[in-house]
Amino acid sequence: MIIIYLLIRLNKSEKKRKQSDDKFRQLESKINKLELQTLESRLNPHLFKNILNSIQSHAYQTYFALDKLANVLDYILYESRNEFVTPKEEIDFALNLIEINKIKVSPLFDLKVKTKINESEPLLEQRLLAPLISIDLIENAFKHADLQSSDAFISVTFEFKESAFSLTVANKMSTKKPMIKEKGGFGVETLVQRLKIIYSDNFKLDRFTEGDIYIAHLKINLLEHKAKMLAAR
Repeated sequence: MIIIYLLIRLNKSEKKRKQSDDKFRQLESKINKLELQTLESRLNPHLFKNILNSIQSHAYQTYFALDKLANVLDYILYESRNEFVTPKEEIDFALNLIEINKIKVSPLFDLKVKTKINESEPLLEQRLLAPLISIDLIENAFKHADLQSSDAFISVTFEFKESAFSLTVANKMSTKKPMIKEKGGFGVETLVQRLKIIYSDNFKLDRFTEGDIYIAHLKINLLEHKAKMLAAR
């Protein structure tokens, strides 16, 4: 009888533990969603401000800039409301953003943009990538690059292969404006928080300097992320 009683108590305790674990996971999910909404609501106004300032300061290129801005705004107002977008949509958005940022620099400035995309990748047009995930690295490059010296440059490379999205941004650092420290700067801090919340351990973000060159490399394994999404259903 004592053994049966202990087994019943143990079974009840196990059920309560499971209920507590489920409740904890539900609360954790709600907190993460709330935090993510807060981060994104602060991100969009920051982007608008940078874009509009660029256009306002270069009136002679207004028509071209507004055409690109229309594409960017469509993406922000409609696509970015989705939890995920396709890697193709995000890359197209980022390329438009770069075109707007080009207004800030001389036509002779060394700006290299490359896309290395395997069009046959099945995940290229699946909604697995967080919208606006490429903003901060691109904006930081234009904000902190040395735009005056003869050997100044910005290099942006998008890659999509083997079910992974990669973005590499490099620029010569300006001696007039110090680079944001690795743990500093709202934009970088926001990006890291978003990546951790959304992708957990399925991403890698490296930021480092080589001489006077600043390099940032982001890689997100979308296949592993998709597998976890499917397992959680």
